[in-house]
Amino acid sequence: MHEPWAHSGGRLLREHLLAVAEGAADFSAWFDAAAPAQRWAYLAGLWHDLGKYRPGFQKYVQLADNPDAHIEGKVIGREKTHSAAGALWAMQRLEQTHGAPGKLAAHVLAYLIAGHHAGLADWNDGLEQRLADPDSLQELQESLCANPPDDVLTPDGFTPDLRRIPGGAAGFALWVRMLFSCLVDADFLDTEAHFDAGKPARRRGFPTLAQMREAFNAHMAALPVAATPVNTLRADILRQCRAQAALPPGFFSLTVPTGGGKTLSSLAFALEHAQAHGKRRIVYAIPYTSIIEQTADVFRNVFQALGDEVLIEHHSQADAAATDETARSRLACENWDAPLVVTTNVQLFESLFAAKTSRCRKLHNLVGSVIVLDEAQQLPPAFLQPILDVLKLLVAHYGVTVVLCTATQPALGNSNYFDASKNLRGLHNVREIIDNPDALFAALKRVQVELPPDWTTPTPWADIAAQLSAEDCVLAIVNTRKAARELQRLMPEGTLHLSALMCGAHRKDVIAHIKERLQAKREGRDTRPLRVVSTQLVEAGVDIDFPVVYRALAGLDSIAQAAGRCNREGRMEGLGRVVVFVPPERPPLGHLRKGADACISTLHGQAHDPLARGLFARYFTEFYHSVDLDQHRVANLLTVQPRDLAVKFRTAADAFRLIDDADSATVVVRYAAHQQHIESLLNTLVAEGPQRWLMRKLQRYTVTIPQRLATPMLNQGDLTLPMPGLYVLANTDNLYSNILGLVSDADVYNPSGFAL
Repeated sequence: MHEPWAHSGGRLLREHLLAVAEGAADFSAWFDAAAPAQRWAYLAGLWHDLGKYRPGFQKYVQLADNPDAHIEGKVIGREKTHSAAGALWAMQRLEQTHGAPGKLAAHVLAYLIAGHHAGLADWNDGLEQRLADPDSLQELQESLCANPPDDVLTPDGFTPDLRRIPGGAAGFALWVRMLFSCLVDADFLDTEAHFDAGKPARRRGFPTLAQMREAFNAHMAALPVAATPVNTLRADILRQCRAQAALPPGFFSLTVPTGGGKTLSSLAFALEHAQAHGKRRIVYAIPYTSIIEQTADVFRNVFQALGDEVLIEHHSQADAAATDETARSRLACENWDAPLVVTTNVQLFESLFAAKTSRCRKLHNLVGSVIVLDEAQQLPPAFLQPILDVLKLLVAHYGVTVVLCTATQPALGNSNYFDASKNLRGLHNVREIIDNPDALFAALKRVQVELPPDWTTPTPWADIAAQLSAEDCVLAIVNTRKAARELQRLMPEGTLHLSALMCGAHRKDVIAHIKERLQAKREGRDTRPLRVVSTQLVEAGVDIDFPVVYRALAGLDSIAQAAGRCNREGRMEGLGRVVVFVPPERPPLGHLRKGADACISTLHGQAHDPLARGLFARYFTEFYHSVDLDQHRVANLLTVQPRDLAVKFRTAADAFRLIDDADSATVVVRYAAHQQHIESLLNTLVAEGPQRWLMRKLQRYTVTIPQRLATPMLNQGDLTLPMPGLYVLANTDNLYSNILGLVSDADVYNPSGFAL
């Protein structure tokens, strides 16, 4: 008879359990050098697949030529489940050795082991009931009857101590999720090494942060910089960032006006801080998927001497659902083991509150990192309180430094923004990197803002189009994709368009074209009008410089961001012109509308200087007081109950949705300019399944649309579904425009009229 297998292909179960145990323990050592966490992680790894000793599972896995055979939910039959046995054994074993306190402490291991396929569960009305089910008890008995080796069942002594949890009761949920991350990543990596022995070596090809710091300094030193007042200020900002990086880890704010070189200066701070304090990696989080490509490209240009794989650019929403998990989808999910990760707020924060294995996998790699939050004022208001709570835990107990980058200074540490009567909690000891932000803002003032004469009377799109058409070089920014298309339809031929219905590669090409046209116009080589209609995706991270910018009414921070696209380099003899107008429809319900309302209230009677820094304190105070900062009660859901260590992990994860995944679909489009490359990637996807490198490349050709639109498109053959969670556009000619991107809302346009 075969020795028990963990996977198809002959991976021995005992070897797998010991390898995962050691791997999980090694990962946990980063956040608990005193070793208790390592023992928790070790036991979770040792017992996570104890149920695979069941004869029914072994008969199946040793006969099946199927890489998915070991994945719970992919095998049919009660005799093949396996994740409950280890959880029950942990409870029995720790009760035998430590009595009732041991059985209670074992609930921690039960969360980890029972959830390593389906994800972390709620204790009440979930995991507790599952472990009491007769089928689960039978799973354990059948596993024990197979006589697992002693070094698996009864390892060296372990004394559970719940008094040493980082952050105490307030930190329990994050600590469990960190341990879960260690277990899941160790499990995935051992499986990966079994199915592809070459992959582990390939994963170790990243440069070090020390090498990246050296490359960054060399790049900056080689840049030809004109001696202009703006460049002088940028150089001073960079100098201050480098100097302040020596300060002890914790919370920092970088308050720099738009156009002040914030992106590279914040990276300089992160690299120097990591060098000074032994940090492991830098995570650069951006609020919009639409601009992540540009930031990543900036960084790749900086580090080009170190090769193409210098960073991970992660914003794909195509992670397979837990119910559709496969061996390949498990291995394709990111674990953020690169020294520099460029990602979105959605990926970062939904991972920090996730229950799903693919999302949690990366969490332990946040330990000992520098997290840079670009445009920190864009943190979602409805989730702001749990976000601040988890950031404080990361800083206090997991060796993380957080940098809040902003041009509008939400001052999240200022108690004025938080209502103490509602137990709302801001940050403490946030240190400003820049010596005198007020003087810096005054020196970098480059625009005059024109406010509407009447905040209550909207301007028709036709009138806005007429005003824009009278300009030779102008950018118009509106609040929604639909508004952008309505305005675009009224504009003269040749007007350019930007929205998130265009894939990243398409947006990149259009932005590059805009920059070329702007440069040509400045040099007198292009006399054609240049007019661009865009959604707010251009407001952050897009380095374009127009003499005139129109902005539909929005929050004051959005108006400030729009102003950052006007006279950005200070080349004009006078000030640039920013025109704020009231559009035909109000901003969408929710925080966008509340931001617009707070803006009107703040700017009433402030026509002299609507972007004065003092007004932002007033704006954010009013804005935050109008919003429930924990709208979905995530903090309450993650509060541990001392009697049974009950936490609502699954419910909290479902509630913490910055973007409602249930109503969104990721679509790979066939952008004509990159058609051949896209086809090659899709062929690889079909032939080999999802892989991290492949998903990273494909995400540049993806667009996110509502699921309610994707479903009928799939049914009528406009989309295919080559893997769970990832759609592919079938008909390029009719459904993807080289002007507008994906044309899914047929009530706005008939796409057949567009040339591609």
